Amino acid sequence: MSDIQTASQTASVPRARTESGAPGTSLVTERGTTSIDDGVVAKIAGLAAREVSGVYDMGAGAARAFGSVRGMVGGERSPAQGVSVEVGERQAAVDLELVAEYGTAIPDLAAAVRKNVINAVERMCGLEVTEVNIRVDDVHLPGQERQQGGEGEQQQQEPRVQ
Repeated sequence: MSDIQTASQTASVPRARTESGAPGTSLVTERGTTSIDDGVVAKIAGLAAREVSGVYDMGAGAARAFGSVRGMVGGERSPAQGVSVEVGERQAAVDLELVAEYGTAIPDLAAAVRKNVINAVERMCGLEVTEVNIRVDDVHLPGQERQQGGEGEQQQQEPRVQ
């Protein structure tokens, strides 16, 4: 056999497989084993979800509040906020909690997020994604940040009738 390879042969690198022959987290080759941590899959899924237009934020109310406090004291927001995963040898399941922008069609948003997350995890990790469950916890309204300051609080404290 010739030592010369065509461009298509060099561009196509075979994906490592588990002993059963399917892509997985315990990627076994003749030269060693590769393991992928749950946190890695969660970060990839979180970043992929945030790339979709119409996703305002990730996480339930308490997680978002904690992330805001962390940001105020100079910490970084976790890319895995609002993401939980279960990772097996060959498969992964992803659960997402997100906040949608007002005016975004939620079924379309969920389909786009699901597609982007599946593509990213399968491409980067070699795992089969069995499901992506999406929970929309809130809708972000335009101008919501301004109302959370002093003006919005004063209106809520005033009596509704006089």
